[in-house]
Amino acid sequence: MSEQIEELEGSELGTKDFWESSYTREIANYRDHGDVGEVWFDEDSQNRIICWIAKQEDEIKADDSIIDLGCGNGMMLIELAREGYTKLTGIDYSPKAIELSKAICRDQDLNINYQVVDLMSELEVAALGQFKVVHDKGTYDAISLHPEDAKTMRTHYIANVHRMLQDDGLFILTSCNWTESELVQSFAELFKLRTVIPTPTFKFGGKVGSVVTSIVFEKND
Repeated sequence: MSEQIEELEGSELGTKDFWESSYTREIANYRDHGDVGEVWFDEDSQNRIICWIAKQEDEIKADDSIIDLGCGNGMMLIELAREGYTKLTGIDYSPKAIELSKAICRDQDLNINYQVVDLMSELEVAALGQFKVVHDKGTYDAISLHPEDAKTMRTHYIANVHRMLQDDGLFILTSCNWTESELVQSFAELFKLRTVIPTPTFKFGGKVGSVVTSIVFEKND
């Protein structure tokens, strides 16, 4: 891991307690009002990734295994199921998130495998097996915000994603905290850049930037 990557300032967004509390509220809202809760980084970001996956029909088949890391309310996988993908797994270290995602999935009569899994645990990750597509929208960001030892946790995360990705698999990562160059640098030991999924840009002070980065990695040869 390069020393040039400056760690992010710790935040409660990097703690399990925060997410357990958040999803406890969202479960109550879902039961009371049918509100599935927040789609992380908004639905446009989610739809861009689903559209990109759908365009790779020669490489990503409907029955290929896809896992969503830090699935939250599970809506990413629900949308993929609606598109016809059949081998879908969602994991989250928050039991409340999995409780919510299972409830939404059950009510929509879909077949998606949701599990409580700690991405920091090599044993738990190994038990999942390997996947053609590993997707993360916001979980690497949350790990990067852990108040105590985010750098070590990022290293564990990268190694565990490498373990669960098939040799011919694709790792799709969306971040709002890291730039494309920072992500490529952080993952360079085990992954190489495949492509960048275009996201909306803005111009400020003569420089063009993006609020969100969506990047696709392959395993290094």
